[in-house]
Amino acid sequence: MVKAIGLFSGGLDSILACKLIMEQGIKVKGLAFLMDFASRDTDGFKERLKKTAKQINLELDIIDVSEEFLELIRNPVHGFGKNLNPCIDCKTFFLTKAKEIMDKEGYDLIFTGEVIGQRPMSQRKEALNIISNSSGLKGTLLRPLSAKILPETAAEQKGLVDRSKLLDLNGRSRKPQMALAQKYGIKIYGTPAGGCLLTDPIFAKRLLDIIEHDSLDKESIKLLKFGRHFRLDAKTKVIVGRDEKENDIIEEQVQENDLLFEGDDFSSPIGLLRGNITQENIKKAAELVVSHTRESAKEKVKVIFWPKEGFVDVLDVSAASPKERETLRI
Repeated sequence: MVKAIGLFSGGLDSILACKLIMEQGIKVKGLAFLMDFASRDTDGFKERLKKTAKQINLELDIIDVSEEFLELIRNPVHGFGKNLNPCIDCKTFFLTKAKEIMDKEGYDLIFTGEVIGQRPMSQRKEALNIISNSSGLKGTLLRPLSAKILPETAAEQKGLVDRSKLLDLNGRSRKPQMALAQKYGIKIYGTPAGGCLLTDPIFAKRLLDIIEHDSLDKESIKLLKFGRHFRLDAKTKVIVGRDEKENDIIEEQVQENDLLFEGDDFSSPIGLLRGNITQENIKKAAELVVSHTRESAKEKVKVIFWPKEGFVDVLDVSAASPKERETLRI
């Protein structure tokens, strides 16, 4: 039996690509690559992937590549998209990983759900060629949804895949995919715009900030999805929660040299100070916490602060001014 690996994002295109190949009697394994910092809800994303795969009876492997992907973000060969999304290098990275698995486990081909002309950066013909060549899959990477308007791949030439049963989709219209979804009874799939936080301007700004200040690591990047972020100096940040869920997450991420902040006798968000723990930065962190409470108009209020392990201390402060907040905000 012919065996194929399909890159699987949970979006409609990747689902349809898998369905087209499976309909030819080919055994397909879907590969989904996970970067925990690039999804707003990592656990929810994994569950959605499993549900979308289950509806077409697709075998699915979900592989966490968070650590390795950080190196790619530091220096993408083909640059970024509108924000900090290195789309061409991202696809190349995933396909290189998939090729390693194909060679190791004896699969016959790799395919993706890419459609020519659908994405301005990574799905132009030139970009598709760069991705195929850079991943070591020149002449062998199959794109079932646009196969008929692309050169034949090795799998088609060898008769492993019937080219006549593949498609010729081109451009940004989703109507053909929606019609196929209805035909196959596919009801669960990700939105066309995708959910990668690297395309989000606020997240991208925060990520660029830690790259510029040489603090790009898995621990620092975890908190970029949550709270309000403020830069005090080159090595120091304050993060202030926006709701109870974020407060809990921020508390969970506290490290040995961090400080946590909270209103002493009034409702307030949790604040986290990471970096240079000076008296000036402690005061500024407390002021930023107060500025996001109903007590912000008072002349002085008490804020408690404490390390991960140690004693609680207290400080009398006023709220940071709106102008100062905006100056410090990342």
